[in-house]
Amino acid sequence: MHVFLPDGKQLDLPQGATALDAAQAIGPRLAQDALAATVGGVLTDLQTPLPEGAEISLITKKNPGQAQSVFRHSLGHAMSQAVGEYYERKGYPREAVKRGVGPSIENGFYQDFDLPEPLGEEELPEIEKIMREIIGRGLPITRSEVSKAEALEQFGFDPYKVELISALPGDEPITFYTQGEYVDLCRGPHFPNTGKLPTAFKLTSTSGAYWRGNEKNPILQRVYGVAFASQKELDEYLERLEEAKRRDHRKLGRELELFTIDPLVGKGLPLWLPNGTVLREELAAFLKEQQFQRGYQGVITPNIGNLELYKTSGHYQNYSDSNFSPITVDDEQYMLKPMNCPHHVRIYDSKPRSYRDLPVRLAEFGTVYRYEQSGELNGLTRVRGFTQDDAHIFCRPDQLKKEFLDVLDLTVLVLRTFGMNDVRFRVGTRDPANEKYVGDAANWQLAEDGIIQAVEEVGLPYSIEPGDAAFYGPKLDFVVRDVLGREWQLGTIQVDYNLPERFDISYVGEDGQDHRPVMIHRAPFGSLERFVGILIEHYAGDFPLWLAPRQVAIVPIADRHNAYAEELRAELHKAGLRAEVDDTSNRMQAKVRNAELSKIPVILVVGDKEQEAREVSTRERWPDGHRERKGVGFDELKAELLERYKNRS
Repeated sequence: MHVFLPDGKQLDLPQGATALDAAQAIGPRLAQDALAATVGGVLTDLQTPLPEGAEISLITKKNPGQAQSVFRHSLGHAMSQAVGEYYERKGYPREAVKRGVGPSIENGFYQDFDLPEPLGEEELPEIEKIMREIIGRGLPITRSEVSKAEALEQFGFDPYKVELISALPGDEPITFYTQGEYVDLCRGPHFPNTGKLPTAFKLTSTSGAYWRGNEKNPILQRVYGVAFASQKELDEYLERLEEAKRRDHRKLGRELELFTIDPLVGKGLPLWLPNGTVLREELAAFLKEQQFQRGYQGVITPNIGNLELYKTSGHYQNYSDSNFSPITVDDEQYMLKPMNCPHHVRIYDSKPRSYRDLPVRLAEFGTVYRYEQSGELNGLTRVRGFTQDDAHIFCRPDQLKKEFLDVLDLTVLVLRTFGMNDVRFRVGTRDPANEKYVGDAANWQLAEDGIIQAVEEVGLPYSIEPGDAAFYGPKLDFVVRDVLGREWQLGTIQVDYNLPERFDISYVGEDGQDHRPVMIHRAPFGSLERFVGILIEHYAGDFPLWLAPRQVAIVPIADRHNAYAEELRAELHKAGLRAEVDDTSNRMQAKVRNAELSKIPVILVVGDKEQEAREVSTRERWPDGHRERKGVGFDELKAELLERYKNRS
């Protein structure tokens, strides 16, 4: 058989040869240093047979970072082996530890276990110690193919492996990977030897996980780890992890009294506290101003709708796993609203429309409900009830490009206003092989071409993700990288020829005939809940003045200054600024410290000198640290703060 190297050189190898055979054919030093390979651009291990004519590239210990997913997977096996040995040392038989799945993931790996007794997080350092022992043993990691019968016999004691093996097609090769006495059912790929695995890893946490993600199945214990090619990379990651904990929106949400989730109200149903409500309303006001300038009309729709509405739109069928169960009222079935768009279609169709009326831009901060499994709920970023900054534009085909570009401009403006400048643009297109997509293929092509042409016209770099479209149309997603380097999908714009068809809506054209409008779905924030959760972490709760729920804290030095402080507060309040006076018995330094801990951006200190001259001393938070000013005229400061608030600077 023939394979080809990156420089185009051809290697002649025996049939069934592996990447390791290719390395040995080139030279013994390369075979010794090789860790993994790419075959046709896909990562694989050194033991998997190569196909005829493959283009291969070998990865060595000089560049182990190129094989991160491979060594992370192998470290997951080392962790799984270590857990087994840990329980054997505690006196349990080997068969007492049963295992679910254990893939590599971004930055690391995890493994699901059914353990004879729970593993505490305080025990993870001991598991790490055994993992390092396993690496030190230099165990060869070997691949073998077995029959289904052999696989079932090997894992007859483990119901999870038996279930996985039984579900495999009869003609699919079943592969085992073995290191020492540890054997696992696995597709691979893996490093060739435990001694070649990097030691820059750490086990970070454990959690419960339903077997195969189904709430009806047993809960297994999931152990997470992170791993990198070098200790420097690991240390940097752990520092970011600590920073992420400091910024955690659930923690800051409690401390800053922004929101709460009450089990008596329900999982995934956040309650907005007064401070959080201010933040949310500032966001809504900002977007409503932009929408007003761009010709949007506000609408309001109910939180439930007739089931037939969602059957007509297709949301009932296509989001069956995410919808709440229908309820019966007066012999009709209703459902909690999963999407706003069908309601907006009916508003559009509530009266005849002429080509002169288009575009019609309907906007709503509409609350929708999705059933998320309880294990997936996460503060504000994954909830069951959330409010979308939703709008739907009904336009003529000749207006589509201009309307799309305007929405694109609006969404970029929104993200830049919040300092979210690291954005990538992702075009989600239809996968013709997937049956979930509805509508005419020609219309799909028109919609996809329209999005790509608009993005290219403004010179935005983009990637295409086949199969990532909504069931009714392609979309442009805005993927934002935050200050911690994490990516979030926020705004989205979707082009839809299909819902107008499904609801049979139209407008009268210049020719007096009925024509079908095109719909644009757009949500720059995505959802207020998720956006606020991300925003809290992006700013670490240190919101700019215009967004801060508590904008100004006035600190009187002594009780005799309280009246002056209250006078200033009233003037700021009358001007529209959110100000409060700390008239507690604490010392001035403690009051300032409390205001800083509450992340109030502007602190005004007033004493005898300030009161006599109608002045204040200020301590303000800026991106580069705190700034202090003495003897600032109050009227001058009020005007300055109002200007910053008005300009959302």
